[in-house]
Amino acid sequence: MQHPELPDLAHTRTRPVHWAATAAAMAAVVALAGLLQPDDATANASAARPGPGAPAPDPADLVLPLDCGTASVMITRKATGDLDGDGGAETVVAARCAAGSGTSPEGIYVLARTREGGSRVVATLVAPGERQSLAALTVREGKIAATLLGYSSPEIPSCCPDRREDVSWRWQGGKFLRAPESTGEKSGTAVL
Repeated sequence: MQHPELPDLAHTRTRPVHWAATAAAMAAVVALAGLLQPDDATANASAARPGPGAPAPDPADLVLPLDCGTASVMITRKATGDLDGDGGAETVVAARCAAGSGTSPEGIYVLARTREGGSRVVATLVAPGERQSLAALTVREGKIAATLLGYSSPEIPSCCPDRREDVSWRWQGGKFLRAPESTGEKSGTAVL
């Protein structure tokens, strides 16, 4: 027996047809959202910018994804070259916060030109949170090579990195793949 003050809820039972209709509506919304993405939302760096002949992006043209608070962003190194084989040049830039004393960790970013002629960050190769700094950076024949300095434990002061790692990145399968770089030294060896 139903209480007289409560409405009859018999018509609110869900049936399989209700679930199917809801799933179809959600699929349509997701498909429509995928079609309405802006051009620069693509993961392919070469599709986000003009083709051959475009100048390499200048890091001064955009804000790098560094949280420096009131300190300014300092560009420590940059190198340019065609990383994805499309004839256009990309810029690899290392930057850190200008903290004054000590050595702030660096971020390493890949910049590409947009179709509109501006610049944007298309990849973060090393995030500042990884607590590494850069000793060397080159771009040659589509390969980024770097020497990273880091720390064997959190107790090591930021002034004195005790680890060295030679690495490289190549654009492959729509992303930058990282690999140890063979330089005759063992990757990850202690800095003397």
